[in-house]
Amino acid sequence: MAAHPWPLFDLRIRTPNLELRLPTDDDLIELASVARAGIVDDDRTVFIVPWHRLPSPAFERQFLQHWWAERGHWSPTDWMLGLALIKDGHPIGIQSLIARDFGIKRVITSGSWLGREFQGQGLGTEARAAILALAFDGLGAVAAESGYIAGNARSSRVSAKLGYETICEERIVVEGKAVTEVRVRCTPQSWQRDLVPVTIEGLEPCLELFGVGELAPNEWATF
Repeated sequence: MAAHPWPLFDLRIRTPNLELRLPTDDDLIELASVARAGIVDDDRTVFIVPWHRLPSPAFERQFLQHWWAERGHWSPTDWMLGLALIKDGHPIGIQSLIARDFGIKRVITSGSWLGREFQGQGLGTEARAAILALAFDGLGAVAAESGYIAGNARSSRVSAKLGYETICEERIVVEGKAVTEVRVRCTPQSWQRDLVPVTIEGLEPCLELFGVGELAPNEWATF
């Protein structure tokens, strides 16, 4: 079988209950339905950009456009890898890995969401553990950063369990209100790697797209 021209579609990260992979368009439609069914209560602030509150059908259209745009804007020096969380054959949320100048800095940031009915089952911990394995063992990152709005107890617990430490708190504005964002960082030394078993498949052909190694002129073109 010929190699996929976009090898990220063949990347698979597996935990005991999840498979993480690049979403297809059919996955995106299903994910929009999961998100529309609810992520958090309406009176809670958990996202810096409250995308989940848009009315339909603007919500679904913006959702699709966002993920299509992320595919099209990818470059080895500026990328966002949004992986669908697949459980029992169906997508239930997203775990993202984001970096700029990764080949130089070796630092990633992350963000995620789960459909409300899938929360509280340890799946968020598995999803974050999966991308930490990708970042540290797969890509050679020296740090993984994340953040959450103060009061988001679930995100705080996931971060603490996996070895993140608080680096700062910052006042930001969300929907015209001041809230506190807690920034956290995990390193290969603090990472609790034995908490969740993780396997990665199909990474080798993707490395240069992440900025790990050099791309030949016939492998990447900038117009």
